[in-house]
Amino acid sequence: MPDLTHFDADGAARMVDVGHKEVTHRVAVAEGLIRMQPATLAMIVAGGHAKGDVLGVARIAAIMGAKRTADLVPLCHPLPLSRVEIGLEPDAALPGVRCTARVETTGRTGVEMEALCAVQVALLTIYDMCKAVDRGMVIAAVQLCEKSGGRSGHWRRGTEARGHEEEGAA
Repeated sequence: MPDLTHFDADGAARMVDVGHKEVTHRVAVAEGLIRMQPATLAMIVAGGHAKGDVLGVARIAAIMGAKRTADLVPLCHPLPLSRVEIGLEPDAALPGVRCTARVETTGRTGVEMEALCAVQVALLTIYDMCKAVDRGMVIAAVQLCEKSGGRSGHWRRGTEARGHEEEGAA
């Protein structure tokens, strides 16, 4: 098992030195979902929420979350993002909304945290906008799906060695 890179030899937290790493195109894709009552989903889809376009606001919040990840996660490097693409899909089978975030940069470190943060912020925004009508919503299955670029190369969920069971997957 590799060492935890955010700790020095004495166990103190540190920001990883990426100055020696090669600049490459880096991509990360993350996903998650929020389950809710069918009536809540119907209200979102119909655009009948008093606070406005829930999915539109969640999309903007996700983009802002990706851009502000280094302000929220203490040891993340601030990165110039070249692309943040957010997908929000209502799913009557959940019922709820599925969120996907694709984040890209050209740099010395990856954008996995930015993609994960974008998903979390989108789902939290949906919760915030709809909590007055449905406090029982559940955010679940937030996970990295894929990453590419850098020394470790390409990784895709499902192709790694067994050992992690996906919790809360729909």
